[in-house]
Amino acid sequence: MSLLFFTCLLAVFPVVSMKSPIFGPQEVSSVEGSSVSIKCYYPATSVNRHTRKYWCRQGARGRCTTLISSEGYVSKDYEGRANLTNFPESGTFVTNISHLTRNDSGLYKCGLGISSRGLSFDVSLEVSQVPGQINGGHVYTADLGRTVTINCPFKAVNSEKRKSLCKKTGQDCMLVIDSTGYVSPSYSNRVRLSIEGTSQLVFSVVINRIQLSDAGMYVCQAGDDASADKSNADLQVLKPETELIYGDLRGSVTFDCALGPEMAKEAKFLCRLKNGEACNVIINTLGKKAQDFEGRILLTGKDNGFFSVHVTSLRKEDAGLYLCGANSVGEPQEGWPTQAWQLFVNEETAIPPSQSVVKGVVGSSVTVSCAYNPKETDSLKYWCRWNETQNGHCPQLVQSEGLVKEQYEGRLALYEEPGNGTYTVILNQLTPQDAGFYWCLTNGDTHWRSMVELKIVEGEPSLKVPKSVKAWLGETLKVSCHFPCKYYSYEKYWCKWSNRGCRALPSQDEGPSQAFVNCDQKSQIVSLNLNSVTSEDEGWYWCGVKEGHQYGETVAVYVAVEKRVKGSQDASGVNAAPGEEAIEPRARETENKVLLGPSLLAEERAGKDTEDRAGGSGASADPGSSAGQGGGSKALVSTLVPLALVLAAGAVAIGVVRARHRKNVDRISIRSYRTDISMSDFENSRDFGAHDNMGASPDTQETTLEGKDEFATTTEDAMEKEEPKKAKRSSKEEADMAYTAFLLQTNNMAAATQDGPGEA
Repeated sequence: MSLLFFTCLLAVFPVVSMKSPIFGPQEVSSVEGSSVSIKCYYPATSVNRHTRKYWCRQGARGRCTTLISSEGYVSKDYEGRANLTNFPESGTFVTNISHLTRNDSGLYKCGLGISSRGLSFDVSLEVSQVPGQINGGHVYTADLGRTVTINCPFKAVNSEKRKSLCKKTGQDCMLVIDSTGYVSPSYSNRVRLSIEGTSQLVFSVVINRIQLSDAGMYVCQAGDDASADKSNADLQVLKPETELIYGDLRGSVTFDCALGPEMAKEAKFLCRLKNGEACNVIINTLGKKAQDFEGRILLTGKDNGFFSVHVTSLRKEDAGLYLCGANSVGEPQEGWPTQAWQLFVNEETAIPPSQSVVKGVVGSSVTVSCAYNPKETDSLKYWCRWNETQNGHCPQLVQSEGLVKEQYEGRLALYEEPGNGTYTVILNQLTPQDAGFYWCLTNGDTHWRSMVELKIVEGEPSLKVPKSVKAWLGETLKVSCHFPCKYYSYEKYWCKWSNRGCRALPSQDEGPSQAFVNCDQKSQIVSLNLNSVTSEDEGWYWCGVKEGHQYGETVAVYVAVEKRVKGSQDASGVNAAPGEEAIEPRARETENKVLLGPSLLAEERAGKDTEDRAGGSGASADPGSSAGQGGGSKALVSTLVPLALVLAAGAVAIGVVRARHRKNVDRISIRSYRTDISMSDFENSRDFGAHDNMGASPDTQETTLEGKDEFATTTEDAMEKEEPKKAKRSSKEEADMAYTAFLLQTNNMAAATQDGPGEA
């Protein structure tokens, strides 16, 4: 791209001063007898809507004479051919002037207030002569980048002779094209010559993609001798009128480009002229986007050479001159059609400030406040995600009438609160893939569109809930949400999500939470309680915080509702897994045997007798039934109670024997080997089953006591029967015999007790 081309563009589209909030066209051109409309913009404040608007003409000394005003004044020169109309809703007023003359050319101002001191904008009006015959030639006009057709008449005598078109440059005439096939390099691929037929005494030259350098005088010629037919054609290249766009800071604007059906298949673009340099492409249909406009620009509608470029979240530095066009490379090139736009950004805006960036951590949420025109409360609100790979694609994710994209169910909600020009969007269960750009928009005033960038940062969600919960039909469900101390003063809530929003539910404060170690006293647990759960209770639930109508962090949990299936139960009444019914009784039986130790034989015998009595006819009780369990318990009680009594009696007897044994030890003289034991002691010993050794030799009667805790027992039959003298027995053998007799006696007592448990 040549520097000359951009220099020419700057000459055609001069830079506009942005110091005044009043904005209008810097240059307006027309022809004699026609009309013009000059639109001027002003900040749409309450004061400006009712302030005087005017159109005045600047004089030589800087004085501006009012020609027409919004208060009804019309000067003598403008009577019957001019009017001024105010449009307070859009912050514009329009001055219409008809029946233009060459004398109307000059410098003007459109402004508010008093013409000498008010806010104003300079406008240059140029009225040119009507195209027609000038110096014996025909005048042709063409817009920059468009097409022009020059018709060249000739006489019949020259119908078979060479036809040509040349452009005059001083005294010379540079050949552009002729009927032999020659084409000037300056017009390569954009000029052609055609002859309609031998009956037509005219040939035509068509020039495409008109350039500023194409303007000038052309000569048509048929023949090469003195009888050749010649005619002049004056080509005037018209400067394209710069269209005005007035945008509010933080608002949105749309560039509507109409390049014609012939540009339908060409790549479209929008570029910006800045600082006298090249026109930098900010977006085109080939996928290019400027970094400064990432996430806040869309190109839509590419049919028949018509397309639109939407820019949102306007910044002060966005003001300037823009060109939209079309060609094969998607960048501005000389000779291709363009359309100029002058963007003015009004800093006295009614659009409230909003966050351009929101940040969230994985698993948590973000809250976005979207502004809209307060006069359009009933408008449809949307939230869409800007698609980087598709210029004109911002698919809707949620809208105020209940639409929620499928993959965002349970995660996304749109609240029309707090109202009065603001609605709220909450996105939770964040993932790294959610990072990107999102747009707030309505089906009403497009100037209020805005963009927000979502960034995913490292961290943990502040609110703690289980990821999923299972609830049983007909039962009660309680789900706890833990809030850290930073939300101590916030309002806490639970709600049930639907595509219409999130309906608030009753909740219960459970006091401080132990999930946060830094501020246990100010952390809280708020629980969701569902009584008698139904299938309709299944779905997504959110817990969150808010301050007034301003929503804060949220976290989601999914509640699945199932029907409880009743299984078999073990002896303890808890649902047992398959196979546990047979294992548990055997384990308990083994445990009882280990605990009972030496008396195991007596317990088993007593237990079997008890089961036989409990069974009645001899049928055993079902171990899984309550009857079988009750019978087993009674048998166990009737066995253990008498056994405990017997063991207690045995312990008392042992204590008595040991006490008397110590007393007898005192009577023994170890040195003389003599024994002084009374017969009453032997009688007491006989009561415990001791053996009478009176017939034994002195050696056998001798007993050495060394403090051993042993005593001997025999059966009653052995005490009542006369026996011959036996061989000497050791103390160990006598103790073993006594212990065996004691076990048999205990067994007999237990059997007797089973025959009469009531007595026991």
